[in-house]
Amino acid sequence: MNEGYLKQKVQTIIVSCSVILMIGKFVAFFMTNSVGILTDAMESIVNVVAGFIGLYSLHLAAKPKDEGHPFGHGKIELISASIEGLLIILAGGLIVYEGIKRLFNPSVIEKLDIGIFIITGAGIINYLLGYYSIRVGKKYDSIALIAGGKHLQSDTYSSIGLIAGLVLMYITRIGWIDSALALIFGSIIIFTGISILRKTVANLMDKADKKILCLIADIISQNRQPDWIDIHNLKMVKYGSYYYIDCDLTLPWYYNIEEGHSACQKLEQAICQGFSDKISFSVHSDSCAKRHCEHCQINDCKYRKQAFVSLLKFSLKEITESDESRNE
Repeated sequence: MNEGYLKQKVQTIIVSCSVILMIGKFVAFFMTNSVGILTDAMESIVNVVAGFIGLYSLHLAAKPKDEGHPFGHGKIELISASIEGLLIILAGGLIVYEGIKRLFNPSVIEKLDIGIFIITGAGIINYLLGYYSIRVGKKYDSIALIAGGKHLQSDTYSSIGLIAGLVLMYITRIGWIDSALALIFGSIIIFTGISILRKTVANLMDKADKKILCLIADIISQNRQPDWIDIHNLKMVKYGSYYYIDCDLTLPWYYNIEEGHSACQKLEQAICQGFSDKISFSVHSDSCAKRHCEHCQINDCKYRKQAFVSLLKFSLKEITESDESRNE
């Protein structure tokens, strides 16, 4: 099955279930008049809206590269996740406002036992949907599915506390507990939205992912070839689940075009096979100079000016260092 189509199928299942759960939660709210249950119902609106936005973003992200979008359409997933984060913050703010209002103007709570059963069932379904979304999102590197899954699971965690509070209120019949629940879980929802927003903004700004860059450095070190004298100026950006990487590779100055191309191909193959097949890789080859002799492994080089001393380590700092910082 096509990866883009599979992502859309997963999101369609999640959106459909979210609509049903939202209806169930609002039924519970109108039956009980509990502002605590309203917090869950309000967040369900965000789930549904964000789900449809996520579905549309996955549809766009699945489109191939074209003349107007040479890096593909993958960034739309980050925009989708950012909108979801904003909607979560908005929902949390409305819930806190309603909780404060009900604290001073309490309402009569009815049929709380039925409401508790509905919220419990919805919470279990949300957790399973979130687990499924995160699992597929990690497998296919989709930030939209991962963000959506984490949102659903955070909804479940807040539901657990909400249920505990509703049970306590059902037993004690203390009215202000309802407003306290709204304030607590409204605040949790706001922090969840901020967390999602911070991550997506960092990706939109193409913030360097040190974890992935360290992985690339390890792959290069493990597959090192004698003529890879130096690798530096490595940069990486991510569009959806695709990575665009380029770097400078220092090779013996006497290599002809064919030999240089072969060395660059070996580097590309090592990274693509050891890291991911969703990579567009570009290599700029530099010619070695006298200062490189002490780090060059080519023993039979007839142009050597200095004796070999030690290899340059392909550490994260080394491979990402620019020509400007090296004064080259």
